[in-house]
Amino acid sequence: MTLRRRARLALLVPAAMYVLASCSIPATGVVQAGGPAVGVVPKARLYFVRNGALFAVLRPTDAPGDVGSAVLDLLRGPTEAELRKGVTTRLPLPTGLPTAVPAVPADGGATVVPEASAWAGLVKVTAADHRISVRLSSAAGDAGDPGLAAAQIACTADAAQHVADPGAEPEPVTVTLPGGRRFEEAATRCPGV
Repeated sequence: MTLRRRARLALLVPAAMYVLASCSIPATGVVQAGGPAVGVVPKARLYFVRNGALFAVLRPTDAPGDVGSAVLDLLRGPTEAELRKGVTTRLPLPTGLPTAVPAVPADGGATVVPEASAWAGLVKVTAADHRISVRLSSAAGDAGDPGLAAAQIACTADAAQHVADPGAEPEPVTVTLPGGRRFEEAATRCPGV
């Protein structure tokens, strides 16, 4: 072995031992260093009305891409904050059922958010064969402006379907309002599409 090789080896041996020694770092256990990791909160695009035209609102959701959940959220109506911004709806807002903002009990008790099952009988959603069908029951009440109400439902349903299949073309949506009035809507006229 030449003198140069020995010198290189003499330099590399301590460096290699340092690297190997640092591999045995003792475990410290769980270290509390702040809150849990937070990611992007999934949102649903719901279509309401502002100034007589469709207006998209983004809301946090537990079920992104679920058409039925999006339509149920739409039927609950605008929140208090959305109402203050001029957002309304042409959809019937059923009485006696949960709204987007639960009422605070008069006795000062805890606010209870009703289960979504209270809404289950109001709407039937079917998504199959590249079509979406939404039927509101008569318990939902009458729509103020049937054409705009149907467009709210169609755009909301298609937006949810688009989350589930982002590359797909907008699907045709059939909306049947209480009383049997049917609307065939194409989501191509929805704002933001």
